[in-house]
Amino acid sequence: MHITGWTVALAALGAVPAALTQSRGVAVAWAVGVLALALLDVWLAPSTSTVGVRRDVPTSVRLTRSTVATVTLANLGRRRVRGAVRDAWQPSAGAGRTRHPFSLARGDSIVVRTDLAPTRRGDRHAGPVTIRTEGPLRLAGRQRSLDVPARLRVLPEFASRRHLPSRLRRLREIDGRTAVQLKGAGAEFDSLRDYVIGDDVRSIDWRGTARRGEVVVRTYRPERDRRVVVALDCARLSAARVGDGPRLDASIEASLLLAALASRAGDRVQATAFDRSEQARAASSGPAFMTELADALATVEASLLEPDWPALVRLIESRVSQRSLVVLLTTVETSALDSGLIEAVAALQHRHQVLVGSVEDPELGVMLTDRGDSEALYGAGAAARAMLEREAVATRLRQLGAEVVLALPDDLAPAVCDRYLALKAAGRL
Repeated sequence: MHITGWTVALAALGAVPAALTQSRGVAVAWAVGVLALALLDVWLAPSTSTVGVRRDVPTSVRLTRSTVATVTLANLGRRRVRGAVRDAWQPSAGAGRTRHPFSLARGDSIVVRTDLAPTRRGDRHAGPVTIRTEGPLRLAGRQRSLDVPARLRVLPEFASRRHLPSRLRRLREIDGRTAVQLKGAGAEFDSLRDYVIGDDVRSIDWRGTARRGEVVVRTYRPERDRRVVVALDCARLSAARVGDGPRLDASIEASLLLAALASRAGDRVQATAFDRSEQARAASSGPAFMTELADALATVEASLLEPDWPALVRLIESRVSQRSLVVLLTTVETSALDSGLIEAVAALQHRHQVLVGSVEDPELGVMLTDRGDSEALYGAGAAARAMLEREAVATRLRQLGAEVVLALPDDLAPAVCDRYLALKAAGRL
């Protein structure tokens, strides 16, 4: 049962005769009369069971994008049904107007729309659909909540995709014009082309020149079909917020951009998210790979656990049988000395090329430059110490042969891809 605003207004109207007569009995009689009318209206209201409900929700949407969920109502009874429906969602789904009035004649149906603008990635679940029907007096009516399960998967924003065109142009340059100058063992001969002013004379193919009667140069392309393994650390330190979001979100952006670039370069990509165990996994399998990767990473959340680095090493070794580029997206700081990151990188570097990507906290840079008062000076000293300790850990990783990328949240994805291109151009994959 529910009451409407008309019931409240009618009950308040009873204050007029009660004030004029100065009688408590009049007030009580008026209230009883209003209650009786409301109960009569409930009895006369159509049953909520005569309203059929169907909910339709899109499968997925990217973060910062909006979408629409619909609820279809059908009058299965013999009487006209007037009332309202509430399409409930959890707050992070960003639902707009969720209450919708309706009036359905016998056999009619209507579709109501709820705009959704999610504020967090992951699975956003719908609440119950609540149906209210009104009686003929519109004082009260019947109400029922129906459990109509629905789920909207909010994919990562992938804002770093704006960097993809420029990296693809760089890849094409490596693939064609400039690869001839690269001396890495990974360069493969591609073709001969005419010499143009500006080409390195060392790239001239003298036998081809003699055979054709015109100067030609050799072009090479980096080896294709390499293996790239991206591992996201979603343990305790990934939950810390840097800038506007957690570290994990910046790592997800970097993994998506790198996967898109590497798959376009003809390499095979595998991705895993781990803490003490594997949370998500995706592997390149054709044109749908990026969709599968985004879907797999959408539900990954940071856990308040320490990472199990030896288990990750065993996982990678069990899945990759040849030399690969292993990209560890984690946090480089002094705790890495105790967590096992150094030992894990050393074990992987024996067989693979390791690239460690870590998000820098922009707040440290602000603290380092703020010298306004004594408290700010202490903060600057603490920031300087933290940065020196982090650089010491990065130096230790570089001594093991690993590549280390330290960048701000918005810069991590393009910086990791630039290092990947440099390694590919040098034939170190």
